Amino acid sequence: MTVLASALDPADPEYGAHRETMLVRLAELDAEHAKALAGGGEKYVKRHRERGKLPVRERIELLLDPDTPFLELSPLAGWGSDYTVGASLVTGIGVVEGVECLITANDPTVRGGASNPWTLKKALRANEIAHANRLPCISLVESGGADLPSQKEIFIPGGALFRDLTRLSAAGIPTVAVVFGNSTAGGAYIPGMSDHVIMVKERSKVFLGGPPLVRMATGEEADDEELGGADMHARTSGLADHFAQDEPDALHRARRVVARLNWRKAHHDPPVAEPPKHDEEELLGIVPGDLRTPFDPREVIARIVDGSDFDEFKARYGSSLVTGWAQLHGYPIGILANARGVLFSEESQKATQFIQLANQRDIPLLFLHNTTGYMVGTEYEQGGIVKHGSMMINAVSNSRVPHLSVLMGASYGAGHYGMCGRAYDPRFLFAWPSAKSAVMGPQQLAGVLSIVMRESAAAKGQPYDEEADAGLRAMVEQQIESESLPHFLSGRLYDDGVIDPRDTRTVLGICLSAIHTTEVRGVRGGFGVFRM
Repeated sequence: MTVLASALDPADPEYGAHRETMLVRLAELDAEHAKALAGGGEKYVKRHRERGKLPVRERIELLLDPDTPFLELSPLAGWGSDYTVGASLVTGIGVVEGVECLITANDPTVRGGASNPWTLKKALRANEIAHANRLPCISLVESGGADLPSQKEIFIPGGALFRDLTRLSAAGIPTVAVVFGNSTAGGAYIPGMSDHVIMVKERSKVFLGGPPLVRMATGEEADDEELGGADMHARTSGLADHFAQDEPDALHRARRVVARLNWRKAHHDPPVAEPPKHDEEELLGIVPGDLRTPFDPREVIARIVDGSDFDEFKARYGSSLVTGWAQLHGYPIGILANARGVLFSEESQKATQFIQLANQRDIPLLFLHNTTGYMVGTEYEQGGIVKHGSMMINAVSNSRVPHLSVLMGASYGAGHYGMCGRAYDPRFLFAWPSAKSAVMGPQQLAGVLSIVMRESAAAKGQPYDEEADAGLRAMVEQQIESESLPHFLSGRLYDDGVIDPRDTRTVLGICLSAIHTTEVRGVRGGFGVFRM
């Protein structure tokens, strides 16, 4: 056993300060999550209940196996926009009849469940996760369709939702639609393109055109039930495969559909794993409030991997990047974790070899971010930092084992790319409340702009306004700081959620289990040209 020792001292005032800073950020995160949980607000939730309907998360709870976790994804979607936090849609991974499923559920208390641009992005990301990990997809549908004032941003790209459903089915991934209310116009294609459809008596309404549109287009007078009610679709059109008496019955029937899928994972679940030797509660005090202060990522690794057992790879070479092998909830994992922020040529070459080894062994990779990027300066440029950094990015880009990323601290510049940021298609990417990500740190970016403007004024022979420069730097720093915060980035779906550090092991365990629903296999060559 190569159990990691810990030098962390919870009695140290510095640890206490870090912990207090993290707790403040977690309280801020809870306040933002509460906005998503509130849906359309007390008035509309009350009206929804008075109509005999269940709120969206209660529907999900009845669908899931009792006492099993639900990993909600992108709960802050739309944060900072004109739309409700959460984007009127709940997505996540949960267990139904022992089967891990990707669940999407409209929140009808938010503008009738209408889709806005962030709803679309969130739904497309959910479909992407279902396809990549071969997860059966269950849609709990109740939506009035597109939010019409924003139709220009939804209509054309929104067609991908229906394309995704057919592609999931074509890939042999089951799709189930449970219709609780409206699923009209384009939304009618959700049940239309799902493998299994359940509708609720006197509740479900599925039609391409409702009574007003039919009257305008054809002059025909028809009511909702004749056009698209559950009874009609069960008896006449054949669109409904199952006719439910009420919402609990519909969810029970959805569970029975999943139970009859004969679904098998590509990999067997591992036995119950040994927990870490060190307390996960201590994860709150590891990351400094000032991200310019480095911290040892081994302290994090020791609190998330099985038995705190970690075999480090090239421990004495490229020491700004920690690499090594471990298990997490019984699943093998290769870990790359930034130790002192900056990535040099040695770290880049070390990472490249490690990624190749993981692909040879079919082992998923976990990237723990705290990087300011690749090193700059004459010595490092002449030493080949461009080609060595490119080598690492090449390896990340062409690696075929599943990647998981967690932004713990800074994730700046091309270091974000080399550590498998969003653009590099990690299967899942999460952030801690302490994380920040941007092209560079706020002070550095403001300073670069100041230097460029100062040099421009000098070249023109003009005096430089120092007072205006100070004001500009302050404004730029404030802007970049606000745009690099996890709430801002998560609102734009640049991650799959901002998580409590203490939940990291659980969240990664759920993701690894989902990943192993499909085959885990690395690339054997095919990395392209590595510049030496």
